[in-house]
Amino acid sequence: MRPSLAILAATVALAGCGQEKQLYVSDAWVRLPAVAGRPAAGYFTLHGGPTPATLIAVSADTAIRTELHETKRTANGAMTMAKIASVPVPALGKVRFEPGGRHLMLFGINPVVKPGSAMTLTFTFADSTRILLDATVIAAGDPEPK
Repeated sequence: MRPSLAILAATVALAGCGQEKQLYVSDAWVRLPAVAGRPAAGYFTLHGGPTPATLIAVSADTAIRTELHETKRTANGAMTMAKIASVPVPALGKVRFEPGGRHLMLFGINPVVKPGSAMTLTFTFADSTRILLDATVIAAGDPEPK
């Protein structure tokens, strides 16, 4: 390899290494309710950036109201669901919202939202950072998107 090409290749490789990881959201999807008028559930993965962050809200362009929730098992083995005010995201860590755990409840979904479409979610963090992401919409009985 010519010396100038070697220097260029090394510079390109190092440039990719020097970029800090940024806070982002991936794998967003929403399961519509089996019964019209009931809430839908949303799931996604939060990826921490170089510093810790705190998710304080998620809104949807086609829902009247949203709430962050968590499902937990009680001492007697029953499952309960409770609203949560915020979710810490560790620096460079991952936080999953998934069935049976943390999830988003979406109330008053616009009837134009159908399986196979997408709905825009806005993730708001305590430092005023906002991230918009389209979530895949699936029917109540459909398998999770891969």
